[in-house]
Amino acid sequence: MSYPQNYKYTKDHEWIELLANKKARVGVTSYAVEQLGDIVHMDLPKVGAQVKSGDSFGTIESTKTVSDLYMPVTAKVTAVNDAVSKAPETLQENSYQWLLEIELSDESELKTLLEASAYEKFVSES
Repeated sequence: MSYPQNYKYTKDHEWIELLANKKARVGVTSYAVEQLGDIVHMDLPKVGAQVKSGDSFGTIESTKTVSDLYMPVTAKVTAVNDAVSKAPETLQENSYQWLLEIELSDESELKTLLEASAYEKFVSES
């Protein structure tokens, strides 16, 4: 499995793609989607929500389990991908669809996240 090199990753299997001007997109990795199986429901926060790094920002439900989604960095939610929220099963076709657009509170928190190669190694050892 390969992971986009320009993304950062968490050990909870979320990714973040840095855009411009402290903006970023957040999603779940292909590894997480594969482990979940058939995804049937997703709860995401409302635009304007403030979420701290490491806190749950929603849930993703499959036929196997319900899992929390964890925010990679402290941020304010500026957009929610309603298309994915309404049809979460589409993540199985393309796991790199963003779930949230955010505005970062502290860009230095990005330094605590994994590069693609480190995430790939982490997953292979799991």
